[in-house]
Order: sequence, then C-alpha cells, then structure tokens
Amino acid sequence: MTYPPNGTALREPGPDQSSAPVTVPAQRRGVPSVAVERLRAAATTEPGRLRIIGAALALLVVVFGGVTFLEISGRAASADAVVTRSQPLSADAASIYRSLADADTMAASGFLAGAQEPKDVHDQYERDIKEASRLLVTAAASADESTSSREEITTLGQLLPEYTGLIERARANNRQGLPLGGAYLRYANQKMSNDILPAAERLYTAETGRLGTDSADAQKWPFVSLAAGIVVLAALVWMQRRNYRRTNRVFNHGLLAATAAATVLLLWLAVGHTVARTELHGAMVHGQESLDVLNKARINSLKARANENLTLVARGAVLTADGTHDKYETDYSAGMKALGAQLTTAKKLAGDDSLGSEPLEAAMTSVSEWQDRHKLARQTDDRGDYDSALLQIIDPKNSTGESFGKVDDALETALAHEQDEFDAAAEDGRGALGGLPVGAAVLAVLGAAAAVVGVNRRLSEYR
Repeated sequence: MTYPPNGTALREPGPDQSSAPVTVPAQRRGVPSVAVERLRAAATTEPGRLRIIGAALALLVVVFGGVTFLEISGRAASADAVVTRSQPLSADAASIYRSLADADTMAASGFLAGAQEPKDVHDQYERDIKEASRLLVTAAASADESTSSREEITTLGQLLPEYTGLIERARANNRQGLPLGGAYLRYANQKMSNDILPAAERLYTAETGRLGTDSADAQKWPFVSLAAGIVVLAALVWMQRRNYRRTNRVFNHGLLAATAAATVLLLWLAVGHTVARTELHGAMVHGQESLDVLNKARINSLKARANENLTLVARGAVLTADGTHDKYETDYSAGMKALGAQLTTAKKLAGDDSLGSEPLEAAMTSVSEWQDRHKLARQTDDRGDYDSALLQIIDPKNSTGESFGKVDDALETALAHEQDEFDAAAEDGRGALGGLPVGAAVLAVLGAAAAVVGVNRRLSEYR
C-alpha cells in the first residue's frame, strides 16, 4: 500500500461527503479589493481614521490653492492686458482716427489760404500723416492675425497713400491757379470721409470691444476658489472641534496654523478681487466711457471744421442727394449737433470732478462762439463777399478757426485728464491681483504641511 508523505492514507470522498471550500490566496485577489479592505480596516481604528483625515485635509488645502492659482492667474492676465495692450491699442486707434481727420482739416485749410499754403498748416498736415502711419505700424505689430483689426489696418495702409497723392495733386493745381485743384481736394475728402475714416472707426470699435472683453474677464468672480476656501475652512474647523471633543485640548498648533493659512488666503482672495473688480469697473465707467465720448466729440469737431472749409472750396458745387442743399454745409450742421450732444454727455460723466468738467465747459462756450461766427460768415458769403467770408473762416483772430482751436485745445485737455484717471484706476486694479496667484500656491503648501503636522502630533500619542 502506498502512503502519502505525511503518513496519512489517501481516501476518496464517500457519496455522502461534500468537498470543503477552497480558500483563494490573498495574493490572487484584485489589488483594488485588497486596498479597500485595508482602508476599511484602518478606518475602524482611531490612528487609521486620523491618517485618512490628515490626508484629506492636506488634499483639500492643496486643491484650494491650486484652483485659486488658476482662476486668479487668468484674471490677473486679463487685468494686465487691459493696462498694457487693450487700452493702449484702443487709444492708438482713436489717435489714428483723430490724426486722419485733422490731416483732412489741415489740407482744406491750406487750400483755402491760397497758392502759398501757410507753413504751420502744412507742417501740421505732415505731422498728422506721419503720426497716423506710425500708429498703424504699431497697431499692426500688436493686432492678432485672426481679428478684424488686421483687415482694417491693411485697408488703411492701402488707402492712405492714395489720399496723400490726391492732396499733392490738389496743391500742385492750386499753386498754378487751376480750378482742377478744388476737384482733387473734394475727391480726396470723399475718399477720406467714405473709405478711410470708416475703416479707422471700425478699427477703433474693434479695439475698444477687445478692451471691454478683457476688462469683463478680469472682473469675473472666482466662485470656484471662494467655494473651495469655504469648504477647507469648514473641514479644518470640524477637525479641530473633533480633536477637542476627543482630547479636551483647545488648540492643535498644526491645525491652527493650517486654518490661519486658509483664512488669510480666502480673505486675500475676496478682498483683493473685490478691490480689483471695483477699480477696473471704475476705470471703464468713469475713464473709458468718458474717453470714448470725448474721442467722438473731438473727431466730430474736426470733421465739422473740414466741412466748413470745404463749403467755401466747393462754392455750392456739391449738393445733397435731393439736390436742395449744400452738402458740406449740411454735414457741418450735423457734425456740430453731434458735438454738442457729446459734450453734454461728457459733462454728465465728469460729474463733480472739476479737472474734468472745466475744460468741457470751456469747450461748450467755444462751440457756441464757433456757431455764431460761422453763421455770420455764411451770411457774408451769401451776400457775395467771398473774401470777407474767407477771413471770417481762416483768419487767426475773431474767426471760426480761432473758435475751433479753442474747442480742440479744451478737448485735448479733457482727454488727457480722463486718460490719467483710467490709467490710475486700471493700474490699481491690476495691482490688487498682483502676487495673489503665487501667494495662493505658497499658502496652500504651508497650510497642507501644517495640517499634516497637526494630525501627526495627534498620531504620536498612539505610539
């Protein structure tokens, strides 16, 4: 008979015997199930629960810091774009429009002066064209390829040489006393009014829209970060209350430090973003909105001045579509009406700010003077005294040109003040977010480490 190695005889199970269950070795079971069993076993003891709670607290603090870093980094980038890119480009677009409109005004003024164009008028025209060209180059370097701004910049770059060529032909014919000069000047003005200035206006609208988008992005509330901060504080307070109830100890230095770090970060987040939001909102409402109205007012004053000059150049040769009125005189009246409305709006926006309201009051007074002098000049021209009417338009003293100069100077002063106001408020808004992303990361790491230290101190009591 053969015996097994341990000396026990092998027996076949009988018909009434059942097979014993076979136990699967632990190493053959799934790793996740083993981990769950171990976690469940650890959770049944106080040290195990403390380890789980400590890990969860550290993770919550780190998540709070990470979410804050990501959200505020985006808002800080948008606030920085407002200060360094969007608003400067919007201001440059407005300056391009102003320079082009002023160049057209100077061209008409020089033509009216006769064959020998005044040097100061010619120099101003050249400065306007050079400034517009320089700003177009700057805008082209900053504009995104996919935006409509690039298309408008390309259009302006193509049309501007055509315009300057027509002006030079008008000057050449005017020096020779040829009537064809007036036709070239009117054609140049039509190209400026119908093609160039609309493209410049679209460029300004696009850049101002991008400014509004960047400002709105910077002002969005970081709801996820704020919610995460509240959850972290609630968890830390709960842990300290649990610790007090089980040990009767009031303070755990590690947990207290973690709570302090989370509290500082949450307050910094709430206060910093509130300040940034307030300053950026103020910059847009009290700064950019006023700048927009003032830019449009100045542009309308320039266009009105150009139309006033062209009224004398055309001598009634260009009529409105219905053929009943002088086109340039009609456009002048419409421009002055828009100018008056915009000055009234700008005055309301300035409110009690004397530095902003005083130049606007001066501009409104000069506009009234300008309209009175223009009416007198038109009456003189209608009587057939062209030479006297010309002096009432272009003479350095007691003319509509003098009144226009006062309006332009007052608007330039108001624009400079509002630009300073915008820059100061936007810079404060950007500064309120400065350092917050990095601070969030540092405080999160410190808070997580403090939470682990606090829990480990409690664990040491079980060793």
